[in-house]
Amino acid sequence: MSRFMGGTLIYGWGEFFEWGGGVRGRAVVIVASGGANIASLQFALERLGVASLVSGDAERIRAASHVILPGVGAAADAMARLRVQGLDTLIPTLQQPVLGICLGMQLLFEASQEGDARCLNVIPGRATRFAEAPGRPVPHMGWNTLDVRRPCALLDGIADGGYAYFVHSYALALSDATVASTGYGAPFSACVQWRNFYGAQFHPERSAAVGARLLLNFLTLH
Repeated sequence: MSRFMGGTLIYGWGEFFEWGGGVRGRAVVIVASGGANIASLQFALERLGVASLVSGDAERIRAASHVILPGVGAAADAMARLRVQGLDTLIPTLQQPVLGICLGMQLLFEASQEGDARCLNVIPGRATRFAEAPGRPVPHMGWNTLDVRRPCALLDGIADGGYAYFVHSYALALSDATVASTGYGAPFSACVQWRNFYGAQFHPERSAAVGARLLLNFLTLH
C-alpha cells in the first residue's frame, strides 16, 4: 500500500572519458531536451563516480553506452524540442539502455493528454492528468512509496515500500510495462521497462538512497 508524505554542465568528450571511470566503460549521454533538473542529475551521477555529457547531437547519443532522457515541463514543448533536433525518430531506434525520468518517462509512451501531445511511441499507453480531490492536490508532489510488482534489474536492491520523490501532474496507468507502482487516488506506474527502455516517474536525483541505487542499477545494464 503506497503512503504519501506530502546552469547545466557540459563536458567535452576528452574530460568525459578521462574522468568517467567510476563505472568502467560507461559513456553516459543525457539528452539535451530542456528542463531544470539536468544539473542535479549530473551531480547525482558524479556522486556515483560517473561523468556525463549533455548533448542533442544524434551521433553522440547513438554512440553512448547509456542514454538518459530527462524532462521537466510540458509534454508538447518537450516533444517539439526533440523534433527540431531529429531526436524523435532517433530515440525509438536506440539499442543501448535508455532511462526516461519524470516527463522523460512519459515521452517514451504513445501520447500524453497534456497538450494532446504525440510522444515517442516506444511503449503503449497515454499519460493522463490526475483528478484533483480534497486532500489530493495536483501536482502530486512529495515522497511516496514504491510497490515493486515484478523483478527488474533497474530495481535490484530497492526494497518494496522504499520512498521516492515525485513532482508531476500526469501519470501512466498500470500496464504490461509496469515494474513498480505507487498510488495517488489510484495506482499508477512509478517505474517501467519495455525492452531496453526504462522509466522512473519519480526523480532519482532527489530520491536519496533509493534514487542513487536506481541510477547505479541503470549504469550496470548492458
